Amino acid sequence: MEYVTLGKTGLRVSRMGLGGIPIQKIDAEGTKTLLHKLADRGVNYIDTARGYTVSEEYLGYALEGIRDRFIIATKSMARTKEAMAEDIEKSLHNLRTDHIELYQVHNPSMEQLDQVQAAGGALEALQEARAAGKIGHIGLTAHSVEVFARALELDWVETIMFPYNIVESQGEELISKCEEKNIGFIDMKPLAGGAIENGTLALRYVCSNKNVTIVIPGMAEEKEIEENIKACLDDSPLSEKELEEVQEVRNQLGTNFCRRCNYCAPCSVGIDISGVFLFAGYLNRYGLGDWARNRYSSLAVKASACIECGKCETRCPYHLPIREMLKECAQQFGE
Repeated sequence: MEYVTLGKTGLRVSRMGLGGIPIQKIDAEGTKTLLHKLADRGVNYIDTARGYTVSEEYLGYALEGIRDRFIIATKSMARTKEAMAEDIEKSLHNLRTDHIELYQVHNPSMEQLDQVQAAGGALEALQEARAAGKIGHIGLTAHSVEVFARALELDWVETIMFPYNIVESQGEELISKCEEKNIGFIDMKPLAGGAIENGTLALRYVCSNKNVTIVIPGMAEEKEIEENIKACLDDSPLSEKELEEVQEVRNQLGTNFCRRCNYCAPCSVGIDISGVFLFAGYLNRYGLGDWARNRYSSLAVKASACIECGKCETRCPYHLPIREMLKECAQQFGE
């Protein structure tokens, strides 16, 4: 396994880590088997979140006896000091540990980022937890290029996690700036939420960008570990055939694929457009039907509320047929 330094955290992490979303699809014993296999192969980084239902709990069980072989990263969508402090304690309890190496602010909007940093905001809880030795470092995850760019200017941000893959390259320039600022870049969704079928190609493409510090594909089966490690450690240049396939993937997905840049916002009736598409992706690609439906049900305004004004489509840089896509999502979620 190849190891790299995760930016200013100084943590030595394997080039490939484990994305914890698919943990929800397996049981505690299956998670234990998976983690022991990862440890045997030198993978030492695990990413999870408070919002990933049972993921933290299963990982906590699976880490018994091998905790010292892993670096744990988790995250919370709490925006206030009180809520973040509670979530940190819950994470410590669920993960059965007294220390979490990296705790991240989970996908804030620009407005929420201001709230996080204001008096009484979540950042205060994170800094106090770090001072108390409960967490080691503070990071941020984002789906918006705007938030990514803002995070690069914040001195408390030690790592940034953002989607980057064959069909989502909108953050490429900002990824290179992470290297310049010594901020560890964690690549999520290297397979575009499962939309890219050729996982080997997807991982080789991502890992060919040396500004990517670590990539964290979701894995639920042992066989995926070997395939993914092999792809991540293959540093040979992409062949002409592979480059052609990269373009084919872009041609297939690029015309009708939400990159979650949020340029379409705000919706006239308050639909979280990228959120709807995100949960539809989990429903259709990850096989997390119950989880996706539960998250979708929490949205204040559903896809079926679309009045077809079309304003979002005039703002979309990818010219997506958003109104038609929202109709499809409403049908998929049974509206």
